Amino acid sequence: MRKKIFIGIVIFSAIFIAASAALSGIEKKQKDDLYRQVELFSDTLAIIQTDYVDETKPKDLIYGALKGMLAALDPHSQFLDPDTYNELKVDTEGKFGGLGIEITVKDGLLTVITPIEDTPAWRAGIKANDRIVKINNDLTRDMTLTEAVKKMRGKPGEAVTLVVLRESEKKLLEFKIVRDIIKIKDIKEARILEDGIGYIRLVEFRENTPQDIAVVLERLKKEGMDALILDLRNNPGGLLDVAVEVTEKFIEKGKMVVYTKGRKPAQSLEFISRSAHPILDMPMVVLINEGSASGSEIVAGALQDYKRAIILGVKSFGKGSVQTVIPLGDGSALRLTTSKYFTPLGKEIHGKGVIPDIEVQEGKVELLSGEDKLIKKADTVFEEIEKKEKAAKEDKAQEYKSDNQLARAVDVLKALKIYKK
Repeated sequence: MRKKIFIGIVIFSAIFIAASAALSGIEKKQKDDLYRQVELFSDTLAIIQTDYVDETKPKDLIYGALKGMLAALDPHSQFLDPDTYNELKVDTEGKFGGLGIEITVKDGLLTVITPIEDTPAWRAGIKANDRIVKINNDLTRDMTLTEAVKKMRGKPGEAVTLVVLRESEKKLLEFKIVRDIIKIKDIKEARILEDGIGYIRLVEFRENTPQDIAVVLERLKKEGMDALILDLRNNPGGLLDVAVEVTEKFIEKGKMVVYTKGRKPAQSLEFISRSAHPILDMPMVVLINEGSASGSEIVAGALQDYKRAIILGVKSFGKGSVQTVIPLGDGSALRLTTSKYFTPLGKEIHGKGVIPDIEVQEGKVELLSGEDKLIKKADTVFEEIEKKEKAAKEDKAQEYKSDNQLARAVDVLKALKIYKK
């Protein structure tokens, strides 16, 4: 027993000494308070080791305490044991067996930021802001993000059952979703819609996104683009520097894109646009919804602040904090929230989101099908055949008109172009 107590005291004596050294610049009262709390922690560890019904390992107790300590800070901070940290380091390949859901903890509940388009979760009908109550038979109460991701990822072809609370419908829904290889493509679609209005659907900010978007912008300009819709709906974010690079393609050089603010000077950073040849004279609309988060909110917030684009849709998710991964000596790590994002005009993104200039709810507009048009207008068999072929082409080209938000964005740009002339 004395040996166990000695181990506990040695461990927490080391913590105590380290804490003492680190707090040399803090007032004495704060020091004394910390010392008392560390002593309480040490006493608790020693009692558990001597009196708990089963024998315990100091490492397990320390890891458990660290997990609880980080979880008490905010939903995005966590302690990563060596296995979890290694998994995080290899989790950047962009291809894995899973469901295709971006998740976070919001109001203490495991919450869907957005389903990734054309993935099993998207096809099953999972929506942004769905609260995940159960994964298979496991309740998600007190489940960390890492644990939830582990349960949802796995061998492709295997089914995962999710029970979600959809607050907008006030009911629990059950989804059985089969895992698949999730391949993330940053630019989903890029084309001219009509009347010189270009459309780019950007679903994530990845390493190659700046080069990819430069290529499609050049192609669309050659095809006659003189206005642009940048669709960031259900874009959960990605790399911060990439979001900055995308933004600077549309604002003047030397302008602030976003800044971060933390407790230390080193955590407070400013990101300035550096593009030598930005597109400044082209009318723009940016589409956002409740699935637009992080990097998407940085782009939308900056373009809104500089009045460079009209933001259309519904309020974005509101994920605007920065997490730093800090490795520890035994192969574990801390994932710690160290700062928050702010738009150029100082608007906080985290927990508040980006408010659109024009609010338009999502929805589908029922269009008269090409076949119905033909039945009403065709006079002869030959005319019907010709019109059917023509209508099929037109319907495909104009299918975006059934997307309420996208159709309104086109209307806005048409109006701006008329006003400009």
